[in-house]
Amino acid sequence: MDQILKSLEAPANPNIPDLRTGDVVNVHVKIKEGARERIQVFKGTVLYKHNNGGNSTFTVRRMAANGIGVERTFLTRSPRIDKVEVERHSQVRRAKLYFLRKRTGKSARLKQKFN
Repeated sequence: MDQILKSLEAPANPNIPDLRTGDVVNVHVKIKEGARERIQVFKGTVLYKHNNGGNSTFTVRRMAANGIGVERTFLTRSPRIDKVEVERHSQVRRAKLYFLRKRTGKSARLKQKFN
C-alpha cells in the first residue's frame, strides 16, 4: 500500500533549493496564455513554509504598485515552477512572518544574514 502511494506522489522539483523563512527569492513560474507559454518572475520574501510531503507549500509576499501587498502560495513539487533563485537570506527569529503584513516601508525590512 505504501509503495502505491509513493508512486502516485509528485516527484520533488530539482529547481527549488532549500528555502528558509525570510529569504528574498525570485520564483520563475510558467504561465499559459492561450496557446503560448511564458515565464513570469514573482519576487518577494518567503513568509512561511508548510512541510506536508506532497502538499508542501511556501508563500511569498511582495509589494505591488501603490504599496499593496500581494501574497502567492506555490506548491514545492509543482512542475509549473521553472526555477527559484535565492537572492538573500534574512535573520529571523520566528517560523511565520505574519507581522510583515501590517508593515510597509522601512519597518518591513529584515536584517540580512551573512554566512
